[in-house]
Amino acid sequence: MERVYNFSAGPSMLPLPVLEKAQKELVSLGSTGMSVMEMSHRSGVYQNIVTEAETLLRELMNIPENYKVLFLQGGASLQFSMIPLNLFRNKKADYVNTGSWSKKAASEAKKYGEARVVASSEQDRFTTIPELHRSMFDPEADYVHITTNNTIEGTCYAEIPDTGHVPLVADMSSNILSEVYDVSKFGLIYAGAQKNIGPAGVTVVIIREDLIGHAPAFCPTMLDYKIHADNESMYNTPPTFAIYMAKLVFEWLKDLGGIPAMEKINREKAKLLYDFLDESEMFQSPVAPKYRSLMNIPFTSPSAELDKKFVQEAKAAGLETLKGHRSVGGMRASIYNAMPVEGVQKLVAFMKEFERNNR
Repeated sequence: MERVYNFSAGPSMLPLPVLEKAQKELVSLGSTGMSVMEMSHRSGVYQNIVTEAETLLRELMNIPENYKVLFLQGGASLQFSMIPLNLFRNKKADYVNTGSWSKKAASEAKKYGEARVVASSEQDRFTTIPELHRSMFDPEADYVHITTNNTIEGTCYAEIPDTGHVPLVADMSSNILSEVYDVSKFGLIYAGAQKNIGPAGVTVVIIREDLIGHAPAFCPTMLDYKIHADNESMYNTPPTFAIYMAKLVFEWLKDLGGIPAMEKINREKAKLLYDFLDESEMFQSPVAPKYRSLMNIPFTSPSAELDKKFVQEAKAAGLETLKGHRSVGGMRASIYNAMPVEGVQKLVAFMKEFERNNR
């Protein structure tokens, strides 16, 4: 069966070379005679997989030596709790509300201390990112939290805010590895895997070492960053296959030329779709141009009936999962790293034809 172009927001499509390599190694990894899914996470072979995955990620993101890389479980949503549990000292944090996920993160943090929303774009229906200035942040806050890319709303930060000496924490679940970031500007970066890293099941946390080791005594062992750092992500059985797949994705990305090369491709893909949306008489983007996401592109037609027809006909044409999130409606094309330029070209061609046929 011919593969479709999958525009799902997550779990999303994976690079075909990665799937093919995993398929080849599925029954037996090398000469081991067993699948990665069958082998002990304490074995030397698997330890090498984790080590290689971390080394590749450090190289790709140019992660400084004073940062730990952790492969955890629970998705980005568990990090909403782990972050305040581990980083709270003054029990104060500043949050920027730019969409559904940042709103949930702030709500969870309020269970452990004061989570102040210093800026929000909710009044603009999350179609923009609020202007941020260093003076807005509490110098006594334990951290400032942002969501660099808003998967549902289709916005992203045009520039990273200056938070002074207050650690900046970023949820990069939907745009990690898609463009170049200076990791040293952040105290902690976290991301669920199922968009740009690999299959669902593993969560990557990149944390500056001085932020580790401050969890209170009542913090559950499994939620303490120090436990995971001291045990090199092997305190308990990790999501072994998901980490293996992430390693293959990192290899693929390195072979492509790394994040700078990937960013160039991503900007090309996004420009193709945004240029059409700006010219179209039927479709439009609700997002302020300055803050348009490279990864998640929502768009609308004049009516819910046309939206439904578009999604159905697109599916028949091999363009999958274009229905917008239930909270915003319309359509959404998620064009993560694994989406080839050809997929976006086919989508734009289909949209042009749909517009001609439905005037």
